[in-house]
Amino acid sequence: MSDIRNFCIISHIDHGKSTLADRFLEMTMTVKKDKMKPQFLDRMDLEREKGITIKLKPVRMNYKDYILNLVDTPGHVDFSYEVSRALAAAEGAILLVDATQGIQAQTLANLDLAKNLVIIPAVNKIDAPDAKPDECALEIASLLNCEPDRVLRISGKTGENVDLLLERVVQEVPPAKTDIEKPFRALIFDSDYDAYKGVIAYIRVVDGQIRSGDKVRLMASDTLAETKEIGYFTPGYTSQSSLSAGDIGYIATGIKEPGRVRVGDTVVVATQEPVEPLHGYLEPKPMVFASFYPQDANDFDSLKDALSKLKLSDPSFIYEPETKEALGRGYRCGFLGTLHVEIVSERLRREFGLNLVISTPSVVYKITNTKGQEEFIYSASDWPLSFQKTEEPVVLLEIVSPVSYTSKIMEVLRGLSGVYVQTQYFGHDRAIISYEIPLRSIITELYDKVKSISQGYASMNYKFMGYKKGDLAKLEIWIAGHIEEAFSKIVSQEEAYREGKFLVERLKEVLPPEQFSVALQAVVQGKVLARETIRARRKDVTGYLYGGDVSRKRKLLEKQKKGKKLLKERGRVEVSHQAFLQIFKSRQ
Repeated sequence: MSDIRNFCIISHIDHGKSTLADRFLEMTMTVKKDKMKPQFLDRMDLEREKGITIKLKPVRMNYKDYILNLVDTPGHVDFSYEVSRALAAAEGAILLVDATQGIQAQTLANLDLAKNLVIIPAVNKIDAPDAKPDECALEIASLLNCEPDRVLRISGKTGENVDLLLERVVQEVPPAKTDIEKPFRALIFDSDYDAYKGVIAYIRVVDGQIRSGDKVRLMASDTLAETKEIGYFTPGYTSQSSLSAGDIGYIATGIKEPGRVRVGDTVVVATQEPVEPLHGYLEPKPMVFASFYPQDANDFDSLKDALSKLKLSDPSFIYEPETKEALGRGYRCGFLGTLHVEIVSERLRREFGLNLVISTPSVVYKITNTKGQEEFIYSASDWPLSFQKTEEPVVLLEIVSPVSYTSKIMEVLRGLSGVYVQTQYFGHDRAIISYEIPLRSIITELYDKVKSISQGYASMNYKFMGYKKGDLAKLEIWIAGHIEEAFSKIVSQEEAYREGKFLVERLKEVLPPEQFSVALQAVVQGKVLARETIRARRKDVTGYLYGGDVSRKRKLLEKQKKGKKLLKERGRVEVSHQAFLQIFKSRQ
């Protein structure tokens, strides 16, 4: 079975991976022309709406006398764990670079993940009016230490030279190792849930062979299951009688408990002799935390079930239950970035019909308490009243930008407590700026600033470095005299006023007026830093009067005034789910 080629497409976001995958599907006639549509492998509505790939997608194609297993991958930094899992199932990778943008930050990050694979470089979008294919080819050649002629110039949109790229895959990607005489072993690189088939494990078969109906064992969880169905991705589920070494396919396990099937686990036949488990994946380290609470307290169990099923297809987020007096029962969830938070919350709403209250995203802080013990703080509600020292996570930020914008970008980074590391130049007018910067600065506002300053030409990537001392405090938001814990956040002392003012001004725009005036206050350590007031909604109580003494109107107005005063003393503002989302999105 030396005719199998397993490969991925890796690139920065929006460099044309999904469009190139469309051309592959057409050329290999995997999908009929009347069924074809743009971004065919991007099945989620969210992916189509945002124009990005969120989930890795495997597909099996037949080309000449070869079997090509393609795994399409995301490009955004928040989904790098998806990329790493896809790469573990492949022997080669197409490195795709947009001819109009050149090498970007995530190009470098994904290339670093794929350093053990055969890399096939290609410049995409050569048909674009502002394309610079030769310049990009030189950049790639310098990066890979190869000749510029080895870099293919293609157009995923028109299909130009895509056939040459497929030929390059066949010739250069090593054949999958296929030893069907060994005991069966397969690596789970992704999974999904079906109400009838149970958990569906996406596997890369490393050794041996499995047949439909065989009993299997998941080694890490020591769970037995029967293969209800096995098959390939074409790109939908296509059942087969067997899967052999080198294949990428799926097993419908029939397991109804999602937690028993783990990405990175090894699948073996239950009756065979014990074998060594395959090397799995490093557990992803969540960088951003947010709390999810159901608007309706009765939906807590539904949220629990939805999170467990969602984790099957997205193992890079974690969750654990928490209960807060102001919000009830919910879950504290860890994510790889703010886009990841938005995507998961939107999937919970669309796929499971859940309306959620989402706390302000924050990073994990470290404090030394009054007893000298270190504690991790995952949300503002856990912030203690007294402590000895506070520390915050710091990342190494890398920004790839044209040289003409570097000075303005560096000025912004210095304003966000960034510490300069180095500047590296490549190509004739591009640079990589490296800074050590607090992670909280990245998850709030940096991305938009960098894009705005560079007119969209700069891109960024970051790596966790550790914890460093910080002057931090808890910022509370009070609405009508009641603390709204979901809006509380941990900020540096010097940013407290600006953050508090922004939040109360944004809340004034988002919250509808009530029958009484509503005070919005930003408070740090009992001190009000900023305040806004939402004026009361006022009904014209004298509108129906006609003529008569003015005292009649005055009497009605006084009665209205007393009623509003009473409402203000007793009333409480209910913040809607939409308001929470609007506040959250305003910081993206």
